[in-house]
Amino acid sequence: MIDRERLDEKCRQTMDFAARQLLHLTETHPDFFPMYTVGGKWKHDGEAWTNWCEGFLGGQLWLLYQHTGDAQWRARAEHYSHLVEERQYDRNVHDLGFVFWSTWRRWLAMPDLGAEQQQAINAVLIQAGQTMGLRFKEKGQYMRSFVADESLFIDIMMNVGIVFYAAQQTNDANLLRIANQHCLTTRRYLVRGDGSTSHEGIFDLETGIFLRQSTHQGWRDDSAWARGLTWALYGFGTAYTFTNDVRYLQTAEDCARFYIENTPAHGVPPNDWDEPNPADPYESSAAAIAASGLFNLAKLTGDATRARLYRDYALQIMDTLTEPEFLASETPGWEGILKHGMYHQMRGLGVNESVMWGEYFFLEAVSKVLGHE
Repeated sequence: MIDRERLDEKCRQTMDFAARQLLHLTETHPDFFPMYTVGGKWKHDGEAWTNWCEGFLGGQLWLLYQHTGDAQWRARAEHYSHLVEERQYDRNVHDLGFVFWSTWRRWLAMPDLGAEQQQAINAVLIQAGQTMGLRFKEKGQYMRSFVADESLFIDIMMNVGIVFYAAQQTNDANLLRIANQHCLTTRRYLVRGDGSTSHEGIFDLETGIFLRQSTHQGWRDDSAWARGLTWALYGFGTAYTFTNDVRYLQTAEDCARFYIENTPAHGVPPNDWDEPNPADPYESSAAAIAASGLFNLAKLTGDATRARLYRDYALQIMDTLTEPEFLASETPGWEGILKHGMYHQMRGLGVNESVMWGEYFFLEAVSKVLGHE
Protein backbone atom coordinates (compact mmCIF):
# COMPACT_ATOMS: atom_id res chain seq x y z
CA MET A 1 0.00 0.00 0.00
CA ILE A 2 1.41 3.37 -1.04
CA ASP A 3 1.78 6.00 1.68
CA ARG A 4 0.12 8.91 -0.14
CA GLU A 5 1.29 11.54 2.31
CA ARG A 6 4.89 10.43 1.84
CA LEU A 7 4.51 10.16 -1.94
CA ASP A 8 3.02 13.65 -2.16
CA GLU A 9 5.96 15.02 -0.21
CA LYS A 10 8.42 13.17 -2.46
CA CYS A 11 6.66 14.63 -5.50
CA ARG A 12 6.87 18.16 -4.11
CA GLN A 13 10.58 17.61 -3.48
CA THR A 14 10.91 16.25 -7.01
CA MET A 15 9.46 19.45 -8.45
CA ASP A 16 11.90 21.49 -6.36
CA PHE A 17 14.77 19.37 -7.65
CA ALA A 18 13.50 19.66 -11.23
CA ALA A 19 13.42 23.44 -10.86
CA ARG A 20 17.08 23.46 -9.83
CA GLN A 21 18.09 21.19 -12.70
CA LEU A 22 16.14 23.11 -15.33
CA LEU A 23 17.36 26.47 -14.06
CA HIS A 24 20.92 25.21 -14.43
CA LEU A 25 20.25 23.84 -17.92
CA THR A 26 18.53 26.95 -19.28
CA GLU A 27 21.03 29.37 -17.75
CA THR A 28 24.18 27.40 -18.54
CA HIS A 29 23.11 26.33 -22.04
CA PRO A 30 20.45 28.81 -23.21
CA ASP A 31 18.32 27.88 -26.24
CA PHE A 32 19.78 24.36 -26.22
CA PHE A 33 17.54 21.33 -26.74
CA PRO A 34 19.27 18.21 -25.39
CA MET A 35 17.91 14.72 -26.02
CA TYR A 36 19.87 12.49 -23.65
CA THR A 37 22.79 12.51 -21.26
CA VAL A 38 26.15 10.77 -21.51
CA GLY A 39 27.43 9.84 -18.07
CA GLY A 40 24.76 12.11 -16.63
CA LYS A 41 25.83 15.18 -18.66
CA TRP A 42 23.56 16.50 -21.40
CA LYS A 43 25.00 15.62 -24.81
CA HIS A 44 25.69 18.61 -27.07
CA ASP A 45 26.63 17.01 -30.38
CA GLY A 46 26.81 13.77 -32.29
CA GLU A 47 24.15 11.40 -33.56
CA ALA A 48 20.50 12.13 -32.80
CA TRP A 49 18.74 9.77 -35.30
CA THR A 50 15.81 12.21 -35.63
CA ASN A 51 14.78 15.60 -34.26
CA TRP A 52 11.71 14.88 -32.16
CA CYS A 53 12.42 16.18 -28.65
CA GLU A 54 12.39 19.98 -28.87
CA GLY A 55 9.01 20.35 -27.17
CA PHE A 56 9.85 18.45 -24.01
CA LEU A 57 12.05 21.12 -22.43
CA GLY A 58 9.45 23.84 -22.89
CA GLY A 59 6.82 21.41 -21.63
CA GLN A 60 8.72 20.92 -18.39
CA LEU A 61 8.96 24.68 -17.96
CA TRP A 62 5.19 24.97 -18.38
CA LEU A 63 4.74 22.27 -15.73
CA LEU A 64 6.99 24.17 -13.35
CA TYR A 65 4.99 27.34 -13.91
CA GLN A 66 1.78 25.42 -13.28
CA HIS A 67 3.24 24.06 -10.03
CA THR A 68 4.80 27.27 -8.70
CA GLY A 69 2.98 30.18 -10.31
CA ASP A 70 6.42 31.82 -10.57
CA ALA A 71 6.55 34.28 -13.48
CA GLN A 72 10.15 33.35 -14.33
CA TRP A 73 9.00 29.87 -15.38
CA ARG A 74 6.18 31.36 -17.46
CA ALA A 75 8.67 33.59 -19.27
CA ARG A 76 11.06 30.70 -19.91
CA ALA A 77 8.21 28.45 -21.05
CA GLU A 78 6.97 31.04 -23.53
CA HIS A 79 10.51 31.61 -24.81
CA TYR A 80 11.22 27.93 -25.41
CA SER A 81 7.80 27.55 -27.02
CA HIS A 82 8.57 30.36 -29.45
CA LEU A 83 11.86 28.67 -30.34
CA VAL A 84 9.97 25.73 -31.88
CA GLU A 85 7.24 27.79 -33.55
CA GLU A 86 8.52 27.38 -37.11
CA ARG A 87 8.39 23.62 -36.75
CA GLN A 88 4.64 23.77 -37.27
CA TYR A 89 5.55 23.43 -40.97
CA ASP A 90 8.14 20.66 -40.49
CA ARG A 91 7.35 17.72 -42.78
CA ASN A 92 10.52 15.79 -41.98
CA VAL A 93 9.32 14.23 -38.72
CA HIS A 94 6.25 12.39 -37.47
CA ASP A 95 6.54 14.03 -34.04
CA LEU A 96 4.75 17.38 -34.21
CA GLY A 97 2.39 16.29 -31.46
CA PHE A 98 5.36 15.79 -29.16
CA VAL A 99 6.74 19.19 -30.15
CA PHE A 100 3.55 21.26 -29.85
CA TRP A 101 1.21 19.43 -27.45
CA SER A 102 3.74 19.75 -24.63
CA THR A 103 4.34 23.45 -25.34
CA TRP A 104 1.74 25.40 -27.30
CA ARG A 105 -1.19 23.29 -26.07
CA ARG A 106 -0.12 23.96 -22.47
CA TRP A 107 0.23 27.63 -23.33
CA LEU A 108 -3.31 27.69 -24.73
CA ALA A 109 -4.60 26.28 -21.43
CA MET A 110 -3.40 29.34 -19.50
CA PRO A 111 -6.48 31.13 -18.09
CA ASP A 112 -5.16 34.69 -18.51
CA LEU A 113 -4.90 34.81 -22.31
CA GLY A 114 -6.70 37.43 -24.35
CA ALA A 115 -8.83 36.46 -27.34
CA GLU A 116 -6.22 37.48 -29.91
CA GLN A 117 -3.47 35.58 -28.13
CA GLN A 118 -5.67 32.49 -27.86
CA GLN A 119 -6.38 32.68 -31.57
CA ALA A 120 -2.70 33.04 -32.47
CA ILE A 121 -1.64 30.11 -30.28
CA ASN A 122 -4.48 27.97 -31.59
CA ALA A 123 -3.45 28.73 -35.17
CA VAL A 124 -0.01 27.25 -34.51
CA LEU A 125 -1.55 24.07 -33.09
CA ILE A 126 -3.91 23.76 -36.05
CA GLN A 127 -1.10 24.20 -38.55
CA ALA A 128 1.02 21.57 -36.79
CA GLY A 129 -1.88 19.12 -36.95
CA GLN A 130 -2.49 19.87 -40.61
CA THR A 131 1.20 19.38 -41.37
CA MET A 132 1.10 16.00 -39.61
CA GLY A 133 -1.87 15.01 -41.74
CA LEU A 134 0.19 15.45 -44.90
CA ARG A 135 2.07 12.28 -43.95
CA PHE A 136 -0.97 10.14 -44.72
CA LYS A 137 -0.64 7.32 -47.25
CA GLU A 138 -3.98 6.49 -48.85
CA LYS A 139 -2.65 3.10 -49.86
CA GLY A 140 -2.22 1.54 -46.46
CA GLN A 141 -4.25 4.14 -44.53
CA TYR A 142 -1.53 5.37 -42.16
CA MET A 143 0.66 8.38 -41.49
CA ARG A 144 4.17 7.40 -42.50
CA SER A 145 7.13 7.53 -40.14
CA PHE A 146 10.18 9.69 -40.70
CA VAL A 147 12.10 6.59 -41.83
CA ALA A 148 10.34 5.79 -45.12
CA ASP A 149 7.03 5.94 -46.98
CA GLU A 150 6.36 2.27 -46.27
CA SER A 151 6.96 2.62 -42.52
CA LEU A 152 4.38 3.04 -39.75
CA PHE A 153 5.64 3.65 -36.18
CA ILE A 154 3.73 2.96 -32.96
CA ASP A 155 5.17 6.28 -31.70
CA ILE A 156 2.83 8.18 -34.03
CA MET A 157 -0.07 7.31 -31.73
CA MET A 158 1.33 9.99 -29.42
CA ASN A 159 1.15 12.51 -32.27
CA VAL A 160 -2.23 11.71 -33.79
CA GLY A 161 -3.99 13.74 -31.09
CA ILE A 162 -2.90 17.00 -32.67
CA VAL A 163 -4.38 15.82 -35.98
CA PHE A 164 -7.71 15.11 -34.28
CA TYR A 165 -7.47 18.54 -32.67
CA ALA A 166 -6.83 20.36 -35.95
CA ALA A 167 -9.67 18.45 -37.61
CA GLN A 168 -12.14 19.38 -34.88
CA GLN A 169 -11.05 23.02 -34.72
CA THR A 170 -11.50 23.46 -38.48
CA ASN A 171 -14.40 21.04 -39.05
CA ASP A 172 -12.21 19.24 -41.57
CA ALA A 173 -13.89 15.89 -42.24
CA ASN A 174 -11.01 14.60 -44.34
CA LEU A 175 -8.44 15.36 -41.65
CA LEU A 176 -10.68 13.61 -39.12
CA ARG A 177 -10.83 10.60 -41.46
CA ILE A 178 -7.03 10.58 -41.68
CA ALA A 179 -6.64 10.58 -37.90
CA ASN A 180 -9.20 7.83 -37.42
CA GLN A 181 -7.86 5.64 -40.21
CA HIS A 182 -4.34 5.96 -38.83
CA CYS A 183 -5.53 4.77 -35.41
CA LEU A 184 -7.46 1.86 -36.89
CA THR A 185 -4.52 0.78 -39.04
CA THR A 186 -2.15 0.98 -36.09
CA ARG A 187 -4.58 -0.95 -33.93
CA ARG A 188 -4.99 -3.68 -36.54
CA TYR A 189 -1.36 -4.23 -37.46
CA LEU A 190 0.85 -3.07 -34.57
CA VAL A 191 -1.18 -4.08 -31.50
CA ARG A 192 -1.17 -7.81 -30.85
CA GLY A 193 -3.85 -9.97 -29.30
CA ASP A 194 -2.15 -10.04 -25.91
CA GLY A 195 -1.94 -6.23 -25.76
CA SER A 196 1.75 -6.04 -26.65
CA THR A 197 2.85 -3.89 -29.56
CA SER A 198 5.31 -3.82 -32.42
CA HIS A 199 7.50 -0.78 -33.01
CA GLU A 200 7.02 -0.62 -36.78
CA GLY A 201 4.84 -1.91 -39.58
CA ILE A 202 6.05 -2.24 -43.17
CA PHE A 203 3.61 -1.85 -46.08
CA ASP A 204 3.73 -2.49 -49.82
CA LEU A 205 3.67 0.96 -51.40
CA GLU A 206 2.01 -0.18 -54.63
CA THR A 207 -0.87 -2.06 -53.05
CA GLY A 208 -0.99 -0.72 -49.48
CA ILE A 209 -0.93 -4.29 -48.17
CA PHE A 210 0.64 -4.81 -44.76
CA LEU A 211 3.78 -6.93 -45.07
CA ARG A 212 5.35 -7.44 -41.65
CA GLN A 213 6.16 -6.11 -38.20
CA SER A 214 9.62 -4.71 -37.58
CA THR A 215 11.60 -2.84 -34.93
CA HIS A 216 14.40 -0.33 -34.56
CA GLN A 217 14.59 -0.20 -30.78
CA GLY A 218 13.25 -3.51 -29.52
CA TRP A 219 15.02 -6.83 -29.10
CA ARG A 220 13.34 -8.58 -32.07
CA ASP A 221 10.76 -7.73 -34.72
CA ASP A 222 8.18 -9.81 -32.83
CA SER A 223 9.15 -8.77 -29.30
CA ALA A 224 7.57 -6.28 -26.90
CA TRP A 225 9.54 -3.01 -26.80
CA ALA A 226 8.44 -1.31 -23.60
CA ARG A 227 8.37 2.34 -24.61
CA GLY A 228 6.45 1.54 -27.77
CA LEU A 229 3.76 -0.14 -25.72
CA THR A 230 3.49 2.87 -23.42
CA TRP A 231 3.16 5.18 -26.43
CA ALA A 232 0.17 3.04 -27.45
CA LEU A 233 -1.28 2.90 -23.94
CA TYR A 234 -1.21 6.69 -23.64
CA GLY A 235 -1.94 7.49 -27.30
CA PHE A 236 -5.01 5.32 -27.77
CA GLY A 237 -6.41 6.81 -24.58
CA THR A 238 -5.94 10.26 -26.10
CA ALA A 239 -7.61 9.12 -29.33
CA TYR A 240 -10.59 7.98 -27.27
CA THR A 241 -10.92 11.41 -25.63
CA PHE A 242 -11.29 12.98 -29.08
CA THR A 243 -13.67 10.42 -30.56
CA ASN A 244 -15.44 8.39 -27.85
CA ASP A 245 -14.66 5.38 -30.05
CA VAL A 246 -14.65 2.49 -27.58
CA ARG A 247 -12.25 0.53 -29.78
CA TYR A 248 -9.51 2.98 -28.86
CA LEU A 249 -10.29 2.74 -25.15
CA GLN A 250 -10.26 -1.06 -25.36
CA THR A 251 -6.87 -1.01 -27.06
CA ALA A 252 -5.43 1.36 -24.46
CA GLU A 253 -6.72 -0.92 -21.70
CA ASP A 254 -5.31 -4.01 -23.42
CA CYS A 255 -1.91 -2.32 -23.46
CA ALA A 256 -2.32 -1.37 -19.80
CA ARG A 257 -3.12 -4.95 -18.88
CA PHE A 258 -0.02 -6.23 -20.68
CA TYR A 259 2.15 -3.64 -18.93
CA ILE A 260 0.82 -4.44 -15.47
CA GLU A 261 0.95 -8.22 -15.92
CA ASN A 262 4.48 -8.30 -17.33
CA THR A 263 6.32 -5.66 -15.28
CA PRO A 264 7.95 -6.28 -11.88
CA ALA A 265 6.07 -5.11 -8.80
CA HIS A 266 8.11 -1.88 -8.62
CA GLY A 267 6.53 -0.81 -11.93
CA VAL A 268 9.61 -0.18 -14.09
CA PRO A 269 10.06 -2.39 -17.18
CA PRO A 270 13.21 -3.31 -19.07
CA ASN A 271 13.74 -1.90 -22.56
CA ASP A 272 12.04 -5.00 -23.99
CA TRP A 273 10.07 -7.57 -22.01
CA ASP A 274 11.29 -10.40 -24.25
CA GLU A 275 15.02 -9.70 -24.02
CA PRO A 276 16.65 -12.40 -21.86
CA ASN A 277 18.83 -11.18 -19.00
CA PRO A 278 19.14 -7.55 -20.13
CA ALA A 279 22.34 -5.78 -19.09
CA ASP A 280 20.28 -2.70 -18.21
CA PRO A 281 17.17 -3.85 -16.31
CA TYR A 282 15.30 -0.52 -16.32
CA GLU A 283 13.66 1.77 -18.85
CA SER A 284 12.47 4.58 -16.62
CA SER A 285 11.11 6.75 -19.44
CA ALA A 286 8.68 3.96 -20.38
CA ALA A 287 7.61 3.79 -16.73
CA ALA A 288 7.01 7.56 -16.61
CA ILE A 289 4.90 7.45 -19.79
CA ALA A 290 2.97 4.47 -18.43
CA ALA A 291 2.26 6.23 -15.13
CA SER A 292 0.93 9.34 -16.84
CA GLY A 293 -1.10 7.27 -19.29
CA LEU A 294 -2.54 5.11 -16.51
CA PHE A 295 -3.65 8.19 -14.59
CA ASN A 296 -5.50 9.19 -17.77
CA LEU A 297 -7.05 5.74 -18.21
CA ALA A 298 -8.26 5.74 -14.61
CA LYS A 299 -10.49 8.68 -15.57
CA LEU A 300 -11.53 7.24 -18.93
CA THR A 301 -12.50 3.66 -18.14
CA GLY A 302 -16.07 2.99 -17.20
CA ASP A 303 -15.07 0.23 -14.79
CA ALA A 304 -14.46 1.34 -11.20
CA THR A 305 -12.31 -1.69 -10.38
CA ARG A 306 -9.99 -1.11 -13.32
CA ALA A 307 -9.89 2.61 -12.58
CA ARG A 308 -8.58 1.84 -9.10
CA LEU A 309 -6.08 -0.67 -10.51
CA TYR A 310 -4.70 1.88 -12.99
CA ARG A 311 -4.48 4.63 -10.39
CA ASP A 312 -2.85 2.39 -7.79
CA TYR A 313 -0.34 1.00 -10.27
CA ALA A 314 0.53 4.49 -11.49
CA LEU A 315 1.12 5.53 -7.88
CA GLN A 316 3.38 2.51 -7.41
CA ILE A 317 5.44 3.55 -10.44
CA MET A 318 5.74 7.06 -9.08
CA ASP A 319 6.70 5.82 -5.63
CA THR A 320 9.54 3.90 -7.29
CA LEU A 321 10.68 6.69 -9.61
CA THR A 322 10.87 9.25 -6.79
CA GLU A 323 13.38 7.13 -4.87
CA PRO A 324 17.16 7.85 -5.13
CA GLU A 325 17.74 4.80 -7.36
CA PHE A 326 15.89 6.67 -10.11
CA LEU A 327 15.66 10.32 -9.04
CA ALA A 328 19.04 11.98 -9.55
CA SER A 329 18.75 14.32 -6.56
CA GLU A 330 21.40 12.39 -4.61
CA THR A 331 23.72 11.74 -7.56
CA PRO A 332 26.39 14.49 -7.60
CA GLY A 333 27.02 16.08 -10.98
CA TRP A 334 24.08 14.41 -12.73
CA GLU A 335 22.41 17.03 -14.94
CA GLY A 336 19.14 15.23 -15.63
CA ILE A 337 16.21 14.53 -13.33
CA LEU A 338 15.34 10.87 -13.90
CA LYS A 339 18.04 8.21 -14.24
CA HIS A 340 17.93 4.79 -15.94
CA GLY A 341 16.25 5.97 -19.13
CA MET A 342 16.84 4.46 -22.55
CA TYR A 343 16.91 6.13 -25.94
CA HIS A 344 18.20 3.71 -28.58
CA GLN A 345 19.74 0.54 -27.19
CA MET A 346 20.55 -0.92 -30.61
CA ARG A 347 22.53 2.16 -31.62
CA GLY A 348 24.05 2.65 -28.18
CA LEU A 349 22.47 6.09 -27.76
CA GLY A 350 21.33 7.30 -24.35
CA VAL A 351 21.56 3.89 -22.66
CA ASN A 352 20.96 4.01 -18.88
CA GLU A 353 20.82 7.82 -18.92
CA SER A 354 18.41 10.72 -18.56
CA VAL A 355 16.29 11.24 -21.67
CA MET A 356 14.30 14.38 -22.35
CA TRP A 357 10.92 12.70 -22.96
CA GLY A 358 11.38 10.73 -19.76
CA GLU A 359 11.91 14.00 -17.90
CA TYR A 360 8.75 15.51 -19.38
CA PHE A 361 6.37 12.61 -18.82
CA PHE A 362 7.83 12.04 -15.36
CA LEU A 363 7.08 15.64 -14.35
CA GLU A 364 3.66 15.38 -15.99
CA ALA A 365 2.93 12.32 -13.84
CA VAL A 366 4.30 14.09 -10.75
CA SER A 367 1.94 16.95 -11.52
CA LYS A 368 -0.96 14.48 -11.69
CA VAL A 369 -0.04 13.01 -8.31
CA LEU A 370 -0.13 16.52 -6.86
CA GLY A 371 -3.51 17.27 -8.46
CA HIS A 372 -2.36 19.90 -10.95
CA GLU A 373 -3.49 18.03 -14.06
